[in-house]
Amino acid sequence: MTDGFGTITWWGFSPALDLQDTDFLSALKGLRLDKDDGPELRILLVGAGDMRHLLTTMARSYRHRKRKLHFYIIENNLELYARDILFMTIALETQKRMGLQEKTELFLELFGNLLVRKQSCEYVEKMATEFIKMVTDFDYLEKKLPIFDLSQLKYKERDFLESIFKVWRLSDTKFFDAEKVWDLRLRQLMGTRYDNRLNIFDWDLNMKLVYRDADIINSHEYRKWRNQGIAFEVREGSYDTPNRTLASGMVFKHEGERHHRRGYWGDILVSPYVALGIECEDKSVFKKSNNVYQKTSQHLAEYNVLSMFHEIATQTKYVKPQPQDDISDSKDSKSDGPTITDITEETEEDVKKEEETERTAAETLKKLEEEADADAEEQARKQQGCPETSTLDQEYESMPVDGFKVTFLPVSSLTELSKKSKYQKLFHVIYFANSLVHLLKEDVSSIFADRATLILESAKYMLELKLEQVGEFGKTVTSIATDAGCEAVDNGDFEKATFFKFSYNRKSS
Repeated sequence: MTDGFGTITWWGFSPALDLQDTDFLSALKGLRLDKDDGPELRILLVGAGDMRHLLTTMARSYRHRKRKLHFYIIENNLELYARDILFMTIALETQKRMGLQEKTELFLELFGNLLVRKQSCEYVEKMATEFIKMVTDFDYLEKKLPIFDLSQLKYKERDFLESIFKVWRLSDTKFFDAEKVWDLRLRQLMGTRYDNRLNIFDWDLNMKLVYRDADIINSHEYRKWRNQGIAFEVREGSYDTPNRTLASGMVFKHEGERHHRRGYWGDILVSPYVALGIECEDKSVFKKSNNVYQKTSQHLAEYNVLSMFHEIATQTKYVKPQPQDDISDSKDSKSDGPTITDITEETEEDVKKEEETERTAAETLKKLEEEADADAEEQARKQQGCPETSTLDQEYESMPVDGFKVTFLPVSSLTELSKKSKYQKLFHVIYFANSLVHLLKEDVSSIFADRATLILESAKYMLELKLEQVGEFGKTVTSIATDAGCEAVDNGDFEKATFFKFSYNRKSS
């Protein structure tokens, strides 16, 4: 039927990338923006499974040279396009409708939990009506969520998207019994070993994930996700409502007849922690006490998503609030006055850093004041006996993000792009997930720009593969990329690499 990875990639099997990272993107060296309407950086994502690379690249764009970014997305399932729209909608929620922490919690719940809180389900139901209007009326889409371009999808694909959103609106939970379908997948995968599943979960974590640089994943959180499908419990509450965004259809053949079944057909082996919760810019989260991590993968995921949303909104780096104890200790240590070695000449870089810190602090203070004012207004309404208002009752407005565009291409359309003139020499950065790298044929290179960067996801976190098989996969995809005219860029150990990077330079004829 299906293996542990499933037939639909609800989340990716690698950490998020900033696709403008100049350490390995050769395409950027040849890109010049001499005019306001100059060229844009065009990025093709094939089978990424989620928005992690796209949102991370958006969030950190201010760190790089200013340029327009145009993302093109190809997936195997339209349900993934629907989820992409949902998560972009959450990311671009304005402060007056939803605070930073609330956005983070909602995003994580819907991203990796089979069961969510009722409030999260209500958000999906409410926004599904908006999404239906967007996919059926491009003028409305341009007004509400102008970052998206759905014009390249076929009519039947847009109709199917509409039907997906209609399913999201259903309040009846019977059509998607999340707990039952998860348990059926576990039983099908484990067979006679089902009764010993907790031991199997521990084995997969400690003998596989830990040795693949994912030892930050806590055994309790991994076991709960494997057993119940709940990865993130950022806020206390009852996680008992099926997450309908993780429901999809699958066709089975039985006795010569085709049967359609709706269920959960995604990953039940690796976990969503790999995509969002094993790497972090803030290295302090990896502190250990008695050789045990003080933080868990859930904490990392929460920090990563919260800082990503902060950077999208403010175009400044997120600064984690400092505990009061640390602040008081810092003041005490400085009470004796500066020493000779402390008195140094301020450089221009120090001044810039200080200005950036002050600007960030001012913006954070302003947002806190806005939240406090909103809380005060809500309290006043309650005291006056006014009915309680919900943020969902307010009209949705997306946060303005200039210079970004996301275009959905028809499902499984990669092989057709090379046959169309408008896609010739178009893409500067091309990313392939490990499940679709076999589509990288020699003729696909015609859609690469004259100077381009190719990134291939490795099989490092595909737990059903032994390390030797992971290494063989690396050799195979390197050979595929080489045959397509690409040159490897310091890919290192095939068994340990998370991504394989290649540069492409079109030879002049």
